[in-house]
Amino acid sequence: MQTRPLGTTGPQVSALGLGCMGMSALYGEADRAESIATIHAALEAGVTLLDTGDFYAMGHNEMLIGEALRAAPAALREQALTSVKFGALRDPDGGWSGYDGRPAAVRNFAAYSLQRLGVDHIDVYRIARLDPNVPIEETVGAIAELVEKGHVRHIGLSEVGAETIRRAAATAPISDLQIEYSLISRGIEDEVLPTTRELGIGITAYGVLSRGLISGHFTADRQLAPTDFRSMSPRFQGENLQHNLSLVEALRKIAEQKGVSVAQIAIAWVSSRGEDIVPLVGARTRERLTEALGALDVTLDDADLAAIVQAVPADAAAGDRYPAAQMSHLGTDR
Repeated sequence: MQTRPLGTTGPQVSALGLGCMGMSALYGEADRAESIATIHAALEAGVTLLDTGDFYAMGHNEMLIGEALRAAPAALREQALTSVKFGALRDPDGGWSGYDGRPAAVRNFAAYSLQRLGVDHIDVYRIARLDPNVPIEETVGAIAELVEKGHVRHIGLSEVGAETIRRAAATAPISDLQIEYSLISRGIEDEVLPTTRELGIGITAYGVLSRGLISGHFTADRQLAPTDFRSMSPRFQGENLQHNLSLVEALRKIAEQKGVSVAQIAIAWVSSRGEDIVPLVGARTRERLTEALGALDVTLDDADLAAIVQAVPADAAAGDRYPAAQMSHLGTDR
């Protein structure tokens, strides 16, 4: 598999990363054995970047990855790179209570993640969202101390704006920004992407299929469990959903002309945006992983790219990425 640099200060990683969140939380029931088999299949296919968060099902996702790594052959286990988000505060009922970026909390979160993952270091460590009460310099400085001690290899950021990126980069070397980027979520193109490129910071793009919305597999009559994030997501509601699925059908025509799936052309589009962008695919099964990996064989020429953007123009999606209460935590400049 081809590799890409995770920024000028980060490691070389596979051209696709595996986002493991859906194996534990937020998108309905997942099969544990199939999840582990999918992680193993990804490693066998050359995927090196495994992304998680310590708050995904309150540590379950990290323990799942740790179990998968322990069961993997040594050579595959050694090639795996862990990307971990921290800072989200939860309660026993699954509720959300904000974010904690205090240096003492950073060290505490890291200690638990190392134990759950069963590793002696985390390859990329980042706060999931800004703590509005703690300057980013303090949070990044605490991660930098973990780097000095060998507990973390590289410092990342997640869902922040250009000003915060600059402040963080002035504090310590930043390898990567994780942020949502897809055909229907292109907000980073105006300010964030030019800033990361100026500073030599890579992008790991999550939501490349918009939580399955533009995968080609989601249908308007699909019943979602109350615990499924999409049951509350504005883009999956009523007329918004109908409009967004019409965009998918326009994209399907282009995909069919190229003999590929909708998901593959959507992933390939993100991948085509630059060598500094690594798409994260949230495959929960080996079948979906195989489809996603097929995107690496899709070549999009200028005519393809023009047709795709005509079918799905920037800002064409109906509805915000998150419910209103969660949108306030995105891109905060502090």
